[in-house]
Amino acid sequence: MTQPLPELARLGIGKVLAELREEFPSLTISKIRYLEREGLLEPERTPSGYRKFSFDDVERLRFVLRQQKRYWPLSAIRQALDEMDRGLVPQTDIDGNIRVPDVSSDADGLPTPAAFLEGRSRVRLSRAEVLESSGATEELLEQVEQHGLLARRPGQSAYDGDDLVVVDAVVRLAALGVEPRHLRAVVTAAERESDLLARVVPERRRREDKAAAAEQLGELAALTMRLHTVLLRHHLRD
Repeated sequence: MTQPLPELARLGIGKVLAELREEFPSLTISKIRYLEREGLLEPERTPSGYRKFSFDDVERLRFVLRQQKRYWPLSAIRQALDEMDRGLVPQTDIDGNIRVPDVSSDADGLPTPAAFLEGRSRVRLSRAEVLESSGATEELLEQVEQHGLLARRPGQSAYDGDDLVVVDAVVRLAALGVEPRHLRAVVTAAERESDLLARVVPERRRREDKAAAAEQLGELAALTMRLHTVLLRHHLRD
């Protein structure tokens, strides 16, 4: 059985290779570097550029290699790592499709402040994976992009977990008769709410205490969504 490395130890790439070779005899330094380039590992770098791996880095690499032995695609491994980074327990049995990520919610199903504190998902998906996992058609995905429902940057080719959540929701709405072009109003409302909340938290505070400002924004966003839900429910009843 592999003995745990000291918590504060920082190992060079050669020692990491030696640590994992027993379980993964075909592992090479080139393979480790490749996984780093794919964004699955982020070891520290010394001023001279040498990689230094912590205990957590080594265990992360071990997890990646074990899932590769089970023929997981890199996109599924990225999703699992993203969930682990968020403190969730990833599903370890997959059927080949990428699961739509969950949004952090309270007992009543409404988003919590934590849902707004999470950074962009580190899951990276191809267009084909988004289509397969969401059930969207190529035509529908083109409409989603055309009407600004995805926050895409110029030249961006990969999709992330947030994009998959959006496309999955649009597929479900389309099945109920709501087309992507009808959802432009939802995008506009989200942009206006974001601008409103950003004005509530002073620019100076966001610069000087980013953590506190982010926490305040998360709380404001969660309360806004709660209010929005109740108001929408009220209007639907009328």
